[in-house]
Amino acid sequence: MNFVEELNWRGMIHDIMPGTEEQLQKEMTTAYVGIDPTADSLHIGHLVGVMMLKHLQLAGHKPIALVGGATGMIGDPSGKSQERNLLDEATLRHNQDCLKAQLNRFLDFDSDAPNAAELVNNYDWMKEYSFLDFIRDIGKHLTVNYMMSKDSVKKRLGEEAKTGMSFTEFSYQLVQGTDFLHLYRTKNCKLQMGGSDQWGNITTGTELIRRKESGEAFAMTCPLITKADGTKFGKTESGNVWLDAKLTSPYKFYQFWLNTSDEDAEKYIKIFTLLSQAEVAELVAKHREAPHARELQKRLAEEVTVMVHSRDDFDMAVEASQILFGSGTAENLRKLDEQTFLSVFEGVPQFPVSKAALAKGINVVDLLAETAAVFPSKGELRRTIKGNGLSINKEKITDQDLIVNTDFLIGNQYILVQKGKKNYYLLIAE
Repeated sequence: MNFVEELNWRGMIHDIMPGTEEQLQKEMTTAYVGIDPTADSLHIGHLVGVMMLKHLQLAGHKPIALVGGATGMIGDPSGKSQERNLLDEATLRHNQDCLKAQLNRFLDFDSDAPNAAELVNNYDWMKEYSFLDFIRDIGKHLTVNYMMSKDSVKKRLGEEAKTGMSFTEFSYQLVQGTDFLHLYRTKNCKLQMGGSDQWGNITTGTELIRRKESGEAFAMTCPLITKADGTKFGKTESGNVWLDAKLTSPYKFYQFWLNTSDEDAEKYIKIFTLLSQAEVAELVAKHREAPHARELQKRLAEEVTVMVHSRDDFDMAVEASQILFGSGTAENLRKLDEQTFLSVFEGVPQFPVSKAALAKGINVVDLLAETAAVFPSKGELRRTIKGNGLSINKEKITDQDLIVNTDFLIGNQYILVQKGKKNYYLLIAE
């Protein structure tokens, strides 16, 4: 496939240096994307760059994922109003190992194909540079005027500046340019890709390669992804949406994509899935005919959840959604793992219950009106039971003399109480 054409119809190209497409059509080309290693998991903000690398490899070219161990020790000024925390080497190495494990789900690192992916860490070559060597070998080739002309620098020094800009941050583009130069020399890497806020840093690298090696290198950026309402993509009330299931459960991950707006879903399904242009066009047309069915969001959530996690995780997320919003059964409920169960019922009122008391058995009325104040009075609870409005673990309760014991515990710890259709309460045995 033509890599540039593929990214174009997907809306994934913001800037592209003249000659880039010709270079990619001429030969198998090595290209890299830099990844910030300040956490031990990628989040969905990284996914655009990762998908660029995936499409690159599918088009027959060679992807390099560069973990910015050295640059992570400095902090990139692009799009930021202040410096980031600096990391020690042990933390960086740990983060690098975790990121590679996640990237393995997207890229082929292990085959003997000539375009097998590689992971590199710029700390491995930058740590050998003395300051004097760096300013002699790199610094003298780019003028301060050239560096000051970059948008990321102008913003930090101009009206937006509140704290100014340290020399460390100012020199960031030189370090990133050195990465490109090093990969050009050692891996014949001729293309760097990234978000549109990286254009200045990337073109510093192409300029350095031109001046130092008399070589030709290329740059391509994708748009920064935003939501239709203008808010930041990938952020929720609880923070980033992570790819690590321990940080963001597959259920919450699935729900994030399922809850996207119609406008965003049309954009995201091109960027974050491998569906073909024809498949996307058909899905979008169907969705516009019946937007209330949310078929586009459902397919988007399925494709991304399966790609990042697994088909089993997706199936469990769907079952969990049915429990909370639809026709879930007691059997569905007991099949959930603890993390998914707690994700589904996060934020519902919780009441502690003695496991020893449950072992002896507690009358349902006493349990829900006295031991745990789910109901304000026994009278209201009895009326609710009579009106068929009480469920425990998704099963209707019709007997006011029911004895609740440890057999009711889900995962040996939880009892789910439902009042009416939408009011949930969680009893936690301690």
